[in-house]
Amino acid sequence: MLRTFRLGGIHPPENKLSAKRPIEELPLPREVIIPIGQHIGAPATPTVQKGDLVKVGTIIAKTSGFVSANIHSSVTGKVTKIDSFFDAGGYKRPAIVIAVTQGEEEQWEEGIDRSTTLVKECTLEPKEIIDRISAAGIVGLGGATFPTHVKLSPPPGAKAEVLIINAVECEPYLTSDHALMMSKSDEILVGVEILKRALGVSRAVIGVENNKKDAILRLSQIAMDYPGTEVMPLKVQYPQGGEKQLIDAVLRKQVKSGALPISAGAVVQNVGTVFAVYEAVQKNKPLVERITTVTGKHLETPSNYRARIGTPFGHLITASGGLPEDTGKIIGGGPMMGKALLSTEIPVTKGTSGILILPREESTRRPMRNCIRCAKCVTVCPMGLNPAFLMRDVQYADWDATEKGYIVDCIECGSCSYTCPANRPLLDYIRTGKQKVSALIRARKS
Repeated sequence: MLRTFRLGGIHPPENKLSAKRPIEELPLPREVIIPIGQHIGAPATPTVQKGDLVKVGTIIAKTSGFVSANIHSSVTGKVTKIDSFFDAGGYKRPAIVIAVTQGEEEQWEEGIDRSTTLVKECTLEPKEIIDRISAAGIVGLGGATFPTHVKLSPPPGAKAEVLIINAVECEPYLTSDHALMMSKSDEILVGVEILKRALGVSRAVIGVENNKKDAILRLSQIAMDYPGTEVMPLKVQYPQGGEKQLIDAVLRKQVKSGALPISAGAVVQNVGTVFAVYEAVQKNKPLVERITTVTGKHLETPSNYRARIGTPFGHLITASGGLPEDTGKIIGGGPMMGKALLSTEIPVTKGTSGILILPREESTRRPMRNCIRCAKCVTVCPMGLNPAFLMRDVQYADWDATEKGYIVDCIECGSCSYTCPANRPLLDYIRTGKQKVSALIRARKS
């Protein structure tokens, strides 16, 4: 029997409309908008000014602390503006605008290997590997965007025993990781070896949900050449892509409330991050592009694109045939954890795994009714929380109760809202309460 995590979970319709689509090269836009805060932690500090000329790979913003990440230009062009723009969350954030040079061949920074030749051997020391990853601005590409060099530097007294590769892609509709696994399998396995070397571990497990049988077969065949690395097919169950859920599925260990995955001896990296690590370490290539799914039931051509960081969403949507007439919402990400967008001018960032076009009939909220205490939300919560009570406590601004109800443990998977027969916006309230309680905890500690 296939493994999965042991608490809660659901299986919404998969709708992997672009699963069989290969990765397509996306034409460059006329300008890119590159936010300087594309990661968890301190925003980077701009190192360019209006009028500066940049190449692909030029550093345009440097880390401003340990938990931060470098930002590089994804195009050749001229800096035209440094201003605030709306991000996918609906907030205005500082960003650097670059006008793309037209009619000329792209210029890349020296030392970046753009060839497709596979480079297997890596003799670097762990610190050298981590330094290259940090310099390249690599963050978690599964959506959390935690700086990768920080994850590879466990706190004193903590030691990694196993590397887990998150190739689950449990979010409905999204197929960017699947497409990457099918096109860059060899590079991914080399990336796994590099991360094992950086962590000083001999074992790695690549967790893949069983609806990607072609990827499982391909990765398994290549993994036979890499001792200590195995591919583990997993039951299709949402939200298996959560770190704690994946650790439970693979290792049968549960991470305690407030603890990090390293407490279970595990370091989890997204499969897209692994490929970015390969390119950073073996090709000296910074993170300037990523694979992004553009999809929707009524979209003309659901596709997987290699998109440069800073490309406006509208550019990708146009390449897929444009917005359908019955578009109700444009979602940044998938239907479960994604957020509705204010505009198609919002740019692709390091954490942009997909763009979902929802038809009007599916995006209209149904009227909220009274909670009948059916406990369905409790049954499906993968963190063992009581979403109904948390929503109630947030409504009454009872922050002591929400904190005691472990609201900060919520992974915002949306399983509760999805299963609620009363159409209650549980996740919306929990997100609001989680922000408030987290701020109160930080204030208390300071």
